[in-house]
Parts: sequence; C-alpha cells; structure tokens
Amino acid sequence: MGTRREFLKKVGAGTAGAMLMPTAASYARIIGANDRVRVGLVGFANRTKDDLLPAFLEHNQELNFDVVAVSDIWRLRREEAVADLTKKLGHDIAAARNNDELYDRKDVDAVIIATSDFQHAQHAIQAVKAGRDVYCEKPFANNWDDAKEALQVIGGSDRVFQVGTQRRSGKNYAAANEFIRSGQFGPINMVEMCWNVNQPGRWRRPDVVAKLKEEDTDWGRFLGNRPKVAFDPRKHLEYRLFWPYSSGIPCQWMVHQIDTVHWFTGLKHPRSVVANGGIYQWPDGRSNFDTMTAVFDYGAPDGTGGFQVVYSSRMGNEAGGIKELYYSNGGMLDLDTNKITPTGGMKAKYADAMGMKENLLPEKTLASLQDRAIASASTGADKQTSSHMRNWMECVRSRKTPNADINAAYQHSTALCMTIAALHSGKRVTFDEKNQQIVTG
Repeated sequence: MGTRREFLKKVGAGTAGAMLMPTAASYARIIGANDRVRVGLVGFANRTKDDLLPAFLEHNQELNFDVVAVSDIWRLRREEAVADLTKKLGHDIAAARNNDELYDRKDVDAVIIATSDFQHAQHAIQAVKAGRDVYCEKPFANNWDDAKEALQVIGGSDRVFQVGTQRRSGKNYAAANEFIRSGQFGPINMVEMCWNVNQPGRWRRPDVVAKLKEEDTDWGRFLGNRPKVAFDPRKHLEYRLFWPYSSGIPCQWMVHQIDTVHWFTGLKHPRSVVANGGIYQWPDGRSNFDTMTAVFDYGAPDGTGGFQVVYSSRMGNEAGGIKELYYSNGGMLDLDTNKITPTGGMKAKYADAMGMKENLLPEKTLASLQDRAIASASTGADKQTSSHMRNWMECVRSRKTPNADINAAYQHSTALCMTIAALHSGKRVTFDEKNQQIVTG
C-alpha cells in the first residue's frame, strides 16, 4: 500500500504552480489517511529538545504521529538525538548525516525544521521539493532571495506548511485579532514593542563550542548559500551572534512581535523602516547588535492613513521585559496583561472643546493570563508552542491551511529583511510592491 505522501504526489502531478487543497472529507477517504504520520527532525539543538519535541509529544499519540528519523550534520548531536528519542519513544530512530540522506528514506512523511536562522527557508524549500509537509522554525528568511524563492516553491505546492510564529495559535492573540478586526478598537495609531533581557550568556554556547571539531560536522553544508569561510565553531553554534547567519535580535525576537501587526491589520509589510543600534554591553567578538531600535511606518501604499510601530530591544537590562502595546484614540490593548483599557483615550474635557465626543474603550480581558507570550521555555512546551504544533499536526491530517502559512512567513520575512537593510545601511528602507523588492536609500 502506498503512503499518503506518495498518493498526494501522484494526485498533484501535472498541477505545478497550483494549490492542491483537498477537503477534510475527501482526505479522510484516502487509503492510509488514518495511518501513522512519520516525522523526521531536521536539527536537534536546544529549540528542538526543549520546546518543539515536548510540544509534539503532547499530541502525537492522540493524532497518531511518530518521530522515525533525525538529520543533523554534527555527529555529536545525531548520537544525542538517537539516544534521547529512543528512550522517549521506545523504538529505534534512524540517523541521517544530512537532509539528502533523510529524504532518500521512504518512511518520512513530514519534517520539523529547527536549524540555524539562515538555513530555515532553504531547508523548507528542500523538504517541500522532496514532497514532505513542513513545520519550520522562525525566522523564516533573513535573505530576500530566499524569501522570494520559498514563496514561489512552497506557495505553489500542495504541502502543509507552518512557520513557527506561535503567537498565531495563542488564545489571547486570536482574541486581540478578533477585537481589532471587529472595529471596536478603532484605527490603530501607534504600536510599541520591546523585548529586553539581561543575560550575558544569551546565545553563547561555550560548553558545546569546545566540543565541536571540524571533522565531526559538515562545514560546507552548514554554510549553504552563504560565503565560504574558514571553519569557526562559534559561528556554527553561536550563529545568532554573527551576520550573515543571523541578525540576532531582529531574527530571534522581533519577527514574533512584528508578525502580530500583519495579522491584526491585514497589512503585508511596512511602508518604510529606519533602524540603528550597537554592541554596547557585550563586546565578546559578536557582529550582531546587543541593543537596537527600529521604527516602522505601516499603512496604505499611497501614503494615506497608517500608524507607526516602535520596536526596541536591549540585552544589558531587562526592565520592561516583553511588551506589545497597541494604541487607538480610545485606549490601549496590552498583550502582557491581556487587557483592553481606556488608558490614554480621549476624555470629554478635551473632546468637547473640539466639538467631538469622548472616546474611551471599555475595560475588557482578552484571555487567561496563562496564554500570554513566554520569552523562552527552558523545559517543556509553552502553551502557544504546543497549540501551534497541534494546529500543524491537525492540518497535516485535514489538509487545511495552518495558522501561520507561507504567506505569514513571507510577510514577517519582508519586515525582517527591511530591518536588516536599515540596520546595516543606516538608511531609510522602503518596499517596491509592484516588483516585490526592498529599496535602500
């Protein structure tokens, strides 16, 4: 009996460039549709071990999913993965030295990708071309050519694709989206976002850097489509600190928050971005900033209407923590407290003077405080990641579109690549909608 993946591949033959989206009812009639979905893990570092795997294991038995293989270019992590997964799952796990070996296997229907920031888009493209459904960690693409290629390949396929911006599966964010889109909030006129930590070891991996030897990994595969340089274990394992492998703060944190702007408003990208920053606190050889601020202009392409988003992040003082504050003329939506309040709204004494009416939002709680964003889950799966993983798994079964599809991935990649261009050039960056190009200066 052929696998579900092989069946869909045959059905999709001759329909390149078109979306094949069977209904849940038609998918249920496919022979083998209720069989186990066999998953391969692409990358077995901290995000996989501490967050994605626990999220998967919360739902895999109910939904009949299983992990059967793991791909990692570093021998030490492959061995660790096999030992850990064998213990957790109670059966043998196949180990692949690279993704080519993984996709040569006939027993892998879908993959969970959690590799280095700059590899995500290309690894997702490879998986979709190999006929696999994909859950891919964020950021999706920090290189604009990768983003455009991925939209074409993945958007033109019949594969179920979810990017890991897990706020899209959070109950409080869904409630905020519904409230804003209903018109009750009023037009957004400002958004303030921050992500602050005070952790000298954030993104540092001195314990494993000392263990990485060039002969135990595949440095050429690690570099992928980035410039060929001499082997450097820090860039391999502490890639978040070094461009062009990551932009650091924008890749890791900003994309989560700016993604909500696109979701809540339906806007696909900023009209413009300006940004700057520096290495002010941790001069440890890194090239990515430890402190930065970006200002985004959003609104209609013709320049009418709109609002500003101010995003700031620092790694040397944690005051303020993680904040996402949406403002309208009537008040504020706070996604830390999950409350809508009349804070800052227009009061009668000021409205009357202009012949206007008071505009104050009513107090409203969006969702349980337990559903708020979590900066980093050290062990286990936070609720949003768990819900996001489940959403993908259910969509693999139903063939429905997940909460964070390729369009969401492309949109946050657009804002990300514009921010990187602004940080690196010091110039105002805009977006050419017609040609889908980022314009600097």
